[in-house]
Amino acid sequence: MTPAERIGLYQRFYAVVKRIPKGRVATYGQIASLAGLPRSARQVGYALRALRDASVPWHRVINASGEISRRADAEFVHIQRRLLEAEGVSFDETGSVPLERFRWQPRTGG
Repeated sequence: MTPAERIGLYQRFYAVVKRIPKGRVATYGQIASLAGLPRSARQVGYALRALRDASVPWHRVINASGEISRRADAEFVHIQRRLLEAEGVSFDETGSVPLERFRWQPRTGG
């Protein structure tokens, strides 16, 4: 993949992430599917790690188990949790977000 293709791919993911409403979460796989690239969840993670645009609510993306994915810098896990809690997202006793309650369900075409 060329750098230009990678940038284009990442922009597709960022456009989907920007649609996640406050107080909702989406999974990496969900973002990939909504961007038209199913089975590209890992690429979504790479895109978010490369993110430099503060207008993209990266903190609303979690893994398929409802957990915040671990990072090399553990502080980001705490930051992400605080940002989600500030939006009203709660965590269960295992530290997971109840997806049945907080998962974003976009309308078709919206």
